[in-house]
Amino acid sequence: MKLYIAGHQGMVGSALVRRFQAEPGVQLLLRTRKELDLTSQAAVESFYGAEKPDVAIIAAAKVGGIHANNTYPADFLFENLAIAANTIHAAYRHKVSRLLFLGSSCIYPKHAPQPMPEDCLLTGQLEPTNEAYAIAKITGLKLAQSYRRQHGVLFHSAMPTNLYGPGDNYHLQNSHVLPALIRKFHEAKETGSPEVVAWGTGTPKREFLHVDDLAAACAFLLQLANPPDWINVGTGTDVTIRELTECVAKVTGFKGRIAWDASKPDGTPRKLMDVSRLAALGWKAKIGLSDGVAKTYASFLAEKSAGILRM
Repeated sequence: MKLYIAGHQGMVGSALVRRFQAEPGVQLLLRTRKELDLTSQAAVESFYGAEKPDVAIIAAAKVGGIHANNTYPADFLFENLAIAANTIHAAYRHKVSRLLFLGSSCIYPKHAPQPMPEDCLLTGQLEPTNEAYAIAKITGLKLAQSYRRQHGVLFHSAMPTNLYGPGDNYHLQNSHVLPALIRKFHEAKETGSPEVVAWGTGTPKREFLHVDDLAAACAFLLQLANPPDWINVGTGTDVTIRELTECVAKVTGFKGRIAWDASKPDGTPRKLMDVSRLAALGWKAKIGLSDGVAKTYASFLAEKSAGILRM
């Protein structure tokens, strides 16, 4: 099987490579961003036509945290729309037998019922701080669903919750909350700082899934003969940002004080996935948060030492 993983150098794509490279009978098709511009329809068409993958997993995306999404909405909307449209349409044109599109829990309404079921999609307003990214991901999901409905192709989607793990982006402003916290507390410990300032009030609740668990879920979904058009992938449990912050402080060994800057936005009050459908199919996450954070901090230190840390 020729498996194309779009975005293989990112955190999610790297986890997918780790998961599938040991699979017998799987030939990975991988292209860097410099080798293949996924926002170029012509380039994507040429790649699919030449390589003819059997299966495609679309993990490529322009991603970032609250600050990045708020600051660059046009970039997030255009690039993610282009990636979805080009990769899905070309997969259909070149007879890719199966495609798995990866979305995000941010596709659901800001005030969705908690935990969020798959059928709450498009029932309310989105969280304004990441609306552009969410709209692009919703479009990709609906494209996959529509190609399946109209043309009978096996295109489907997975909606992961907040992800973390090896290869994350640790930029202090443009990253997600967990890697930003890891870097903040590590640097505070290294410099002997008595205090770390955390954004917001600490009251929002979030669910976190280790990226290796997501890769395992993708492998599971690709084995299903008739998967749902889209399905949530998460742990089914959440923690407050305050609890997460204290967990990271403990793992990194920071002994100082945590100060909360309530002038910074909190974002969505709560984002917990309803993972009952995936559980009913026979899959659940295995990596707990404290263990996952410890493994991720170890990866952070190794990547920093090797000079490959994304920051």
